[in-house]
Amino acid sequence: MNARFPDDSKPVIAILTTSDRERKFCGNRSNFRDIIRTGKELGYLVYVVTVRDLKLESRIVNGYVPAPVGKLWHRIPLPLPQIIYNRIPTREEEEKGPVARKIAQCLEHQDIVLYNPYFFNKWSLFEWLKGSRATSRHVPHTKRLRSSRTLASMLKNHDSLYLKPENGKAGKGIMRLNYRGDAVLPYRLQIQGLKKNLTYKAASLDRLWTRIEKEKGDDLYIVQQAIELATHRGRPFDLRVLLQKNGRGGWGVTGIGARLAGVRSITTHVPRGGSIEEPRNMLEGTFGSEKTAAILRSVPTTALLVARQIERASEYALGEMSMDLGVDKNGGLWFFEANSRPMKFDEPAIRKLSLERIFQYSQHLALQSKLETPSRK
Repeated sequence: MNARFPDDSKPVIAILTTSDRERKFCGNRSNFRDIIRTGKELGYLVYVVTVRDLKLESRIVNGYVPAPVGKLWHRIPLPLPQIIYNRIPTREEEEKGPVARKIAQCLEHQDIVLYNPYFFNKWSLFEWLKGSRATSRHVPHTKRLRSSRTLASMLKNHDSLYLKPENGKAGKGIMRLNYRGDAVLPYRLQIQGLKKNLTYKAASLDRLWTRIEKEKGDDLYIVQQAIELATHRGRPFDLRVLLQKNGRGGWGVTGIGARLAGVRSITTHVPRGGSIEEPRNMLEGTFGSEKTAAILRSVPTTALLVARQIERASEYALGEMSMDLGVDKNGGLWFFEANSRPMKFDEPAIRKLSLERIFQYSQHLALQSKLETPSRK
């Protein structure tokens, strides 16, 4: 089976992932199919390539394309890509020697543009955002969790804290600590599991710290002021914003979704019992229509400020990110998280535009690349 070579005016785009012994390659196959289908409709050659198969010294590489029907994928010879859409699935894979070296080689390659090279680290994100006056006011008080002294110092100002792994994903490893000075067991630690939460109570900070150390193991953690979020049906919610660069190379808000925390869950993540909701409906139940309209106007402005600061401070070439913004009881916005490999948004309108923007931005990158090196063949 041979692939056609594309029109020279449109770049060849590869979705980069890692190989898998049984499944050929890792990653969300339905997402990859959607991307390839959209690319085909827009006249682009796009395929999946593994780090192992991406031979940068060759003009032809082996890539994967889906069969026209069914679930099969074909491995076929394809032209070396000009644009690489990075979908390495996990931090663990990204940090392996061969993967890290290939990403570094792509970043140095004169004929290839790879964007979103690395996952974000939570501590780095908050440090970057504290570096700008415009974004620092949206950042909860945050410290690196080094010892029980860090907790003691944070508890002087905040009765409720979140403990989060620096390199966590989808809410895994998050704990919530509440302090009630008048209680016999004043420290109450909620530990989020896959199916249910466990609550541990302690009389002293030393006993509490022993349990926290057991839970976190060798993982690096941050400790953060818990923001009192607005609620819907008695449960907290946050806003999920998808930002992508457009055909002019500028940041734009592709869509805004909302996630409602599951019953007794300490986060809004869907795998942990959270649900997808319509932002306006939830906000209006708490704030009324006029205040909701003002909040929804401020969300894109805030998200764009944050995205630009992250890109500036990270010094990476970024093309997309998802962002979690909390809304407090007064309607104020707080930054909680950004992800450089956004999971797909299920809202149909957001999903459609998000797929199209991958190609709009890829076209922009290819054009910029030609302008910078006019002699390049």
